[in-house]
Amino acid sequence: MTLYHFGNCVALVYVPYYLTYKYSGLSEYGAFWKCVQAGGIYVFTQLCKMLVLATFFPASDVGGQDVIAEFLKASVEVADLCGMYAVLAGIPGKGHAKVLTAGIGWAGADVLLTRLLLLWVGARGAEFDWTYIRASLDSNISLVRHLTSAVLVWLWSRHDLKRSLLPAVSALLLLCAYQLPLCDGIAATANVGPWMALLVRAVSTLCLAAAALWFYAGLAGANT
Repeated sequence: MTLYHFGNCVALVYVPYYLTYKYSGLSEYGAFWKCVQAGGIYVFTQLCKMLVLATFFPASDVGGQDVIAEFLKASVEVADLCGMYAVLAGIPGKGHAKVLTAGIGWAGADVLLTRLLLLWVGARGAEFDWTYIRASLDSNISLVRHLTSAVLVWLWSRHDLKRSLLPAVSALLLLCAYQLPLCDGIAATANVGPWMALLVRAVSTLCLAAAALWFYAGLAGANT
């Protein structure tokens, strides 16, 4: 039962990433090492974020929450967009291939570093725990979120993007950067359970993804 639970969680986490890479056409482009390079930039970006947080926002023993301090901590997430921009700038090729390579590489590094050890240590326990099923489902939401970020960063970097659309794309980018803190804040304020908090993340991610896809389809249609 323990091995089955661990295998089920691992499959739930990593199989969608494999299927996305295989059936999106990236395997035909030989983009595996480009995805690895994107993962390397992800690791470097996370190290920079940890350094900034440890330097400017050290842990405090004072009780309560400082809203401004929490907002500034959440602002560090904007570094992910900068890292994604660097990934896209270093990938040659067509727009859809660049977006998929950057998004899957970034998301793959994220899920590898944040889920593998968690599942190895926790999901092999003697008792079944829904916590690891939720973490596995959240990894699939993260895949959509990172692909959405890649699409929006690519759109924002396009020179042929209409000026009237630039504010909307920029607003969506900021929402992507602050999505997780906002969702966690909403869940904490509403005092909902972990499954409802996961649903809030999923719904907000799907809304952002739908908006990004609409802008991407509009730009692709304008260029044809």
